[in-house]
Amino acid sequence: MDLVAAGERERERQRLAALHEYRLLDSPAGDELEAVVRVAAAIAGVPNATLNLIDENRQCQLTTVGFEGGDSARSDSMCAVRFETGQFTYVPDASVDPTFRNNPWVTGVLADVRFYASAPLITPDGHALGSLCVFHSEPAALDDGQIARLTDLAAIILALFERRRQARLNRELAVIAEARQRWTDTLLETIDVAVVACDEDGRLNLFNRAARDWHGLDADPAVDPWDFSDRYSLYETDGRTRLDPERVPLLRALREGAVTDAELVIQRRTGDPVHVTASGRALTGPGGRAMGAVVAMTDVTRDRAQQRAIEQARRELATANEELRRSNADLSNFAGAVSHDLVAPLGAVGGYLELLEDVVDEDARRWVDAASRAVTRMRDLIRSLLGYAQAGSAPVRRVPVDLGDILEQVLADLRGAIEEAGARVDVPEPLPVAACDPVLIRQLLQNLVANAVKYRHPDRPCVVTVTATGGEIRVADNGVGIPPEQRSRVFDMFTRLDDAPATGHGIGLSSCLRIVDRHGGSIRVADNPGGGTAFVFTLP
Repeated sequence: MDLVAAGERERERQRLAALHEYRLLDSPAGDELEAVVRVAAAIAGVPNATLNLIDENRQCQLTTVGFEGGDSARSDSMCAVRFETGQFTYVPDASVDPTFRNNPWVTGVLADVRFYASAPLITPDGHALGSLCVFHSEPAALDDGQIARLTDLAAIILALFERRRQARLNRELAVIAEARQRWTDTLLETIDVAVVACDEDGRLNLFNRAARDWHGLDADPAVDPWDFSDRYSLYETDGRTRLDPERVPLLRALREGAVTDAELVIQRRTGDPVHVTASGRALTGPGGRAMGAVVAMTDVTRDRAQQRAIEQARRELATANEELRRSNADLSNFAGAVSHDLVAPLGAVGGYLELLEDVVDEDARRWVDAASRAVTRMRDLIRSLLGYAQAGSAPVRRVPVDLGDILEQVLADLRGAIEEAGARVDVPEPLPVAACDPVLIRQLLQNLVANAVKYRHPDRPCVVTVTATGGEIRVADNGVGIPPEQRSRVFDMFTRLDDAPATGHGIGLSSCLRIVDRHGGSIRVADNPGGGTAFVFTLP
């Protein structure tokens, strides 16, 4: 029973949807429907006829003949009893018919109907909307011809309903189409993308604002497609070679079905050329019939100029890198020459000075000592320059390195200087493992620790602390410090700070900067809370 009831509810829902789709309820019937109802009364030979529509709760008499129509309850309707069967209903005398004799339209409550006949209004989908009804207050009869004509009239009424519905839909579609066309026209005239279209023969039929601006002309259907390049100044991307008609993007889309990111140059009649990329497709109608093609062109002039600039910069960078490689090779050769051709003679000079020291008098010995110190300074300067060159030219070999081990090697090398200065190097916690070049990092730490010992404070014992926190390595001392106004230049080549208590060549910190830079890190000078200076560097 539940399935039957559900099926009946669904059929009623569909029937009501069909009824409301025609939008007839509470609307004027119109001259044609009124005429059909009048003809129905004439065919039946009775004074009364009505066009009844049945909705959820009522019978709506859309138009009537012979009486004042109106709405009544669906439960009181004579037409509502059998209209859903789809069969013509005919009762010569309703007062004696068991189905209708107690109906308010028969008993005198609403009317005194005796003769009653109705032709149901059934849609092509089988939904009953109501009926074409004829009746009389006296008994009467119909022959087969009259019944057939009344049935025909019901079909005509359905055709009129459908025509009205189609006319309404066409009006709505026309409004929608007009709105869409206005929207499309506004969009095409607003965007900065050039849109061009042609028919199935390749004849132009659309240029939007951007296309007109770039070409300096509007779409001309009279132009032969093979003359597009000449008429609209289409060129290859070099801006000099006229675009072959076979390569015109619009014609390619028409011929091939689609075109994607085709590049060309439009030589504007006034203004700079426009470098564009074009994408589009062929337009087809029902059955795949060709209707034309449309292409959208985007201005990429600035992008292509940037690409050319980037390519030029890459070429220049490649040239510079090649020059740098040659320079580094020359520098390595120079470093080798320095280590051999300059250091070796200095060693010989130092040896002869040592021999002279044993055979000269006291006054001459002072001169020999001065010369020996000058040789030592020269040897140290050459060694520093050699270290700086190696820091910038030696290949960076990244391997996992225990920085604690590297620092131990550095302290072993500097043990003499540390002990002579009475200094102490503290490492409160183990240093991490880092991916770096062990030779260069050893040189880096050695320069920083040696500097901290060299520039110690004369009034307090020298303490150097090496720590690692948050990816940063910190080498801090309690020495004389570096004034804030001079920190920005400590990494410059040959820089020696004002009022420094010790002398140097100004190369060590420059080497440190080169080493850190080559590892992709950074180095800076910071305050040490206990006084002195802290050098902080990172090794990504």
